[in-house]
Amino acid sequence: MGERLPIIYVRGFGGGQGGIDKAADDPFYGFNEGSTHIRVGAKGKPKFYQYEGPMLRLMLEEDYQLRVGGSQQLELINAEPETLEPASVWIYRFYDANAGTFGEDPEPYEISKAARGLADFISLVREKTKGNPRVNLVAHSMGGLICRTTLQRIFNQPETVVSKLCTIGTPHGGIDPKLGGGVGDWIMKNLGPNGSDIFAPDVMRDYMLPENYDWRKDLRKGSDDWDPRIMVGSFPPQRVLSIVGTNARDYEVAHGLSSLAVGEQSDGLVAIANGYVKTSPRAYVHRAHSGRYGLVNSEEAYQNLKRFLFGTLRVEISFEGLDPAMLKDRIWQADARLSIRELPVLIHEQTADHFCPVDLNAEAKDIATPFAPVPLITMFLTPSRTKKTCRYALGLGVNSLKQQSGWFGLRDHLEQIADWDDSLIIDLIIDQSTGDVTEGSYGWNSKISGLIEDQAQMPNSLGWTSTGEGAEKVWRGEVELPESVATMLGQDAKLTFAVNRWD
Repeated sequence: MGERLPIIYVRGFGGGQGGIDKAADDPFYGFNEGSTHIRVGAKGKPKFYQYEGPMLRLMLEEDYQLRVGGSQQLELINAEPETLEPASVWIYRFYDANAGTFGEDPEPYEISKAARGLADFISLVREKTKGNPRVNLVAHSMGGLICRTTLQRIFNQPETVVSKLCTIGTPHGGIDPKLGGGVGDWIMKNLGPNGSDIFAPDVMRDYMLPENYDWRKDLRKGSDDWDPRIMVGSFPPQRVLSIVGTNARDYEVAHGLSSLAVGEQSDGLVAIANGYVKTSPRAYVHRAHSGRYGLVNSEEAYQNLKRFLFGTLRVEISFEGLDPAMLKDRIWQADARLSIRELPVLIHEQTADHFCPVDLNAEAKDIATPFAPVPLITMFLTPSRTKKTCRYALGLGVNSLKQQSGWFGLRDHLEQIADWDDSLIIDLIIDQSTGDVTEGSYGWNSKISGLIEDQAQMPNSLGWTSTGEGAEKVWRGEVELPESVATMLGQDAKLTFAVNRWD
């Protein structure tokens, strides 16, 4: 299991005074809720899926202490230095000063003030915790912008005080509803509902960036606009997990206007393209921004968070050896779905159905040399405490569209039907005493006879090789693609796995 550090939760946008008051009345700031709905069950009838919420899960599964009793701030102040257990969960209650429930005039909310308060709260938690450990930050929506402001603008060396940041449905690129292009941005900035002008990129620039920072070097491709998704400062984006929601339709009816404005390529509020830090690992899950099918308190988000925080291995899966000629006159897209044995949900789902396929052309443009790896998915693994073999399934599909003079040729195209579709079953054997990957095997589902669960081991070796020692050790393996897809992507095309230790 990875290092057990204090976890600080940072909630999202509260809206108007009523929303802020409701948040302040909840000792858990909403993180105790579980998203219990699933869409369909046996005989086509809807069912409930009882998910306990992330707070209870961290207590039950990871033996964490939930430090919300009486007044957590008072507990911190009164505690002797280095006396509290590191395996603890804290709620950063930044909205309390803005609540109107005490009969006093509430303070106006400012994100820069919330970011400064988070820095002070992190320092206090570290001071009172045994060993002065770094902390992990978990944030929903606007909370991710508070965290990034703290990391980018306030701490000089943020990597020495914060280990990891997980953002869930955070508008890293701002919220830019497509209401007539610039008109929508103007409305959001000047007439934004309940202060939501804070999500306009030029306003974000004022509170997120360090003073005297030259933002013009961080522009969106082909644009004169600053790209807020680029991390600034020394905190490595590789230690940020961006969980991106892809379900606009299940956003609460009460928020239908924002869902309509942002469009299908969103979680109902945050556009998919704006939901991640650039170059950070990402997990795409088919959940809405909030509500009964919400992202923040879903099983999918929790399983990704758990592996990111406590996993011991990081796996990068890529296409390698793609034929550059295939990219000349076609748009190539890949669908990727990741499931883990014994989990009831997909923990990654990046597909054309959900308006977010992997754009192989775009990924390949960032590769310096032909045939180099094209990133497909990054995942974190927590080896089983009871089983030495971990089984995963990666559903893959490849689709292409012919483009001529900027137009797609649809005459011979079968929409939503992949040119190739299969599932890769992967078995990893891990030494439970050392954490080393000792063996790996795979099989394509189309080649497996009978039920997957009846297969003791997959038939093909991943051919592991390793380089480096200790914390720097990296294991590599590769998967031969079926002939049917190799003829499309190139005879040298293959899937490659790179596994390194993660702490």
